[in-house]
Amino acid sequence: MEKYDLVVRGKIVAEDEVVQGQIGVKDGKIATIQPADAKLEGEKVLDFANAYVFPGTIDVHVHCFSNPNEGIIPTSMSAAAGGITTFLDMPYDLPNPIANVEIFEKKVKQLEEEAVVDMCLWGTIAKTGGTDQIVPLAEAGAVAFKMSTFETDAYRFPRIPDPEILKAMELIKETGLRAAFHSENDEIIVDMIDQYKRENKVYPKAHNETRPPVTETSAVLKLMELAYWTGVKLHIVHVSHPRTIDLINAFKAQGVQVTSETCYPYLLLDVDALDKFGPKAKNNPPLRQPDEVAGLWKHLEAGNIELISSDHAPWGPEHKNPGNDNIFKASSGMPGVEIMTPLMFDSTVAKGKMTPVQFAKVMAQHPAEVFQIPGKGKIAVGYDADFAVIDPEQTWVVDETKFRSYSKMSPFHGQEVKGKIISTIVRGTTVYDGEEVTVEPGFGSFVPGSAYKGAAVGGRKL
Repeated sequence: MEKYDLVVRGKIVAEDEVVQGQIGVKDGKIATIQPADAKLEGEKVLDFANAYVFPGTIDVHVHCFSNPNEGIIPTSMSAAAGGITTFLDMPYDLPNPIANVEIFEKKVKQLEEEAVVDMCLWGTIAKTGGTDQIVPLAEAGAVAFKMSTFETDAYRFPRIPDPEILKAMELIKETGLRAAFHSENDEIIVDMIDQYKRENKVYPKAHNETRPPVTETSAVLKLMELAYWTGVKLHIVHVSHPRTIDLINAFKAQGVQVTSETCYPYLLLDVDALDKFGPKAKNNPPLRQPDEVAGLWKHLEAGNIELISSDHAPWGPEHKNPGNDNIFKASSGMPGVEIMTPLMFDSTVAKGKMTPVQFAKVMAQHPAEVFQIPGKGKIAVGYDADFAVIDPEQTWVVDETKFRSYSKMSPFHGQEVKGKIISTIVRGTTVYDGEEVTVEPGFGSFVPGSAYKGAAVGGRKL
């Protein structure tokens, strides 16, 4: 009788059904899926009884290095504790954005030495004159390209001018990868913030008021029209408003290949959190009105939003507290990789708003499909043995002081959550046992994008 390296038992969340069953793992891959009464033998057996064995979460939107005090080790340890088995790290690193092959390859090397879970890397381009790096970055293994219509920093996080966007889209189309955008209307926002500052309107909700919904929808509309004419695959990140999804649906109906994500804070918080938590609840785009949040939920439940991401931004008090007296002085973003999966489970599956299968699709399968990540995202024979195991009966309380991230500031601090991550498994190896991260930095692997032209990636170690 065949002996597997690992046998995992529990409520298996497969692509189309939940089965009380077991998974046989060989060489880091799923070798067989069998009913509970099959006699599978393993060198190691993990019996999770009535806990859900989900495909490992894939978080497509993470910023390890927007704060150099964070980096790969704390983020990937946080990810492991949060049921995330693969994450896609954004290219807006300090001090240098990932806008050429030399910097990209240095980051791959660092990832291979430091990651605890598997990682893909985004590429980007310089504000002008950087499009010649697109094809080389794709061939070096970039998973997709991130650009912005809003300027955070002219060098690190620039607003890309329209002629450059058009050139970039044409080149990205050739690679088959996705062009993704932070979509906010820079001119309107800058003008409104200037006006608010002149009038000394610097209270927390001023962040929402200076970024009204039209600043998101107008930017998205322009990008979709450019995608219509170039034929590129487009992805809109961190959608905060239901109107954006209405527009996306209209362009999908015209044949534009456009996908979208929202982030867990846009579903779980509204604009009142800015008054309650101040800078802790500041992110871009801003939190919206309660009725707008309800509209996002309707789109999610209707299947109109492909996936949910964290937009993990690991700011400490030195970046957030200056905003206590003037919201415009605080950095935007909040940490998320450690808490997103259980918070979303608590607000969907635990409350009957989603089936476990639907949850697995937005947290794992769709991210893998949208970004063409082979062997990831679902529990099926031949796929990587990546699992997030959630005990639906356990409750726990979010404690920001215990985050593994450099950022120990979250508006979710003190919230009770139903559904606890009790194990995270990457390629058949337990990386988190419900209490501790159980592997050393360097266990994680670089997962190249679909246009990769490098050496054959066996166990994905280069």
